[in-house]
Amino acid sequence: MNLLTVGLSHNSSPVRMLERMAVGADDVGKLLHELLRSEHICEAMLVATCNRVEVYAVAETFHGGLDDVTSVLSRHAGVEFSELADHLYVHYAGAVVEHLFSVAAGLDSMVVGEAQILGQLRQAYSDADEAETVGKTLHELAQQALRVGKRVHSETDIDAAGASVVSEALSDAEDVLASLSGRSALLVGAGSMGALAASQLKRLGVAEVVIANRTSGNGDRLAESLRSEGLSAATVPLSELSGAIREADLVVTCTGAVDAVLDTATVSNALAARSSDAPLLCCDLGLPRDIEPEVAELTGVTVVDLESLQRRLADQHGGGARQEAGDIIAEEVRSYLAAQRSAEVTPTVTALRKRAAEVVDSELLRLDSRLPELDTDVRGELARTVRRVVDKLLHSPTVRVKQLASAPGGSGYADALRELFELDPQTAAAIGTPQAVEEGEHTAPGTRTSVSHAQPPRAAAVSRDRSEQDGEDR
Repeated sequence: MNLLTVGLSHNSSPVRMLERMAVGADDVGKLLHELLRSEHICEAMLVATCNRVEVYAVAETFHGGLDDVTSVLSRHAGVEFSELADHLYVHYAGAVVEHLFSVAAGLDSMVVGEAQILGQLRQAYSDADEAETVGKTLHELAQQALRVGKRVHSETDIDAAGASVVSEALSDAEDVLASLSGRSALLVGAGSMGALAASQLKRLGVAEVVIANRTSGNGDRLAESLRSEGLSAATVPLSELSGAIREADLVVTCTGAVDAVLDTATVSNALAARSSDAPLLCCDLGLPRDIEPEVAELTGVTVVDLESLQRRLADQHGGGARQEAGDIIAEEVRSYLAAQRSAEVTPTVTALRKRAAEVVDSELLRLDSRLPELDTDVRGELARTVRRVVDKLLHSPTVRVKQLASAPGGSGYADALRELFELDPQTAAAIGTPQAVEEGEHTAPGTRTSVSHAQPPRAAAVSRDRSEQDGEDR
């Protein structure tokens, strides 16, 4: 079985394609089940945020799994693969581990070091677990990624500024309006990002926040929370957006709606009813976008959205903290892959010990038949002696083979053991199943071959780790 990641993000795709690929909360389970029904996919997890959509899968073969995942993504986006291919990246085996650890650390985010991705990864795993599409491999990988992300954030200053997509958008808003202190803000959407936006607005000194949300209960709870912190807050239904916009200096939208919730006519009517010609600043943080593109063309309106943020943040760097985070990730990747390679040989070592025990039992039975009059105590001591001899003979080589297998290029040691001792590969594989292995043992990904491309799957150039030329699609 092989680890596979197929996705697109702000690094590889324009916002317009991310919008087409966006996965609503109601569609996550549907896509996960569709992936698992595919011929070559055994486990699947979907990470969908405002700047990335990624599938993490365990596949029987590389090409088969890649075809299955890209087919599901193409159908979901409603585009031909040829149109999608230029924006996709693909990672395989060890490269999947490195990528997910980097994502968890915030190094692959639009705002480098943002901490929200940890919550989003946790939710992605929870969704897959609820849909029963994750097994042992993705469970262990996801939990390890969350641990690595926490370690990076605690041991480096990668998130010292506390930056996020929300804070960066509001920073642009401050540049346009000179200051948000004393301003009136309309917040459309009361989910996790809405709550973060509300917190940022309070910190920036807005005088009032009006919340509009599809579910009134969520909006009421957020408003009550803000009031308990001393900020004036109220709620309005989505049907009254025009009136709320009329009184606002700033509009922040962050809903999970499939269609725009703020159309040009609504904003235009609100502007016409304003008592002053004060500018209106709109921050659209939705994916797909919550505000119709034509709104930006209205006189007196400035729109900050994910596309403008993508352009501005494209060349940002995390400085020394980014290098420190990268070093931690490299260390964690090496450790994870070494453990995987070591675990890969464990079922074969177990099968070897089982074979040795069977040989000992057979010889002791033969001894009983030839010397039936042998004293019971003597027979018992002979049995213990033979078993000790076999255990001592096997101890050093089996410990050493696990050490050798954990090093890069060590995946061939399990094959060598099976060949030398004529072990049945199916027996070793059966010992390695989740039902048979002892706690802590697990099956490693197959080859450590990585792919990162934007070409049709079967035209991809596959680049190998030079030290691990151990074959494809095992």
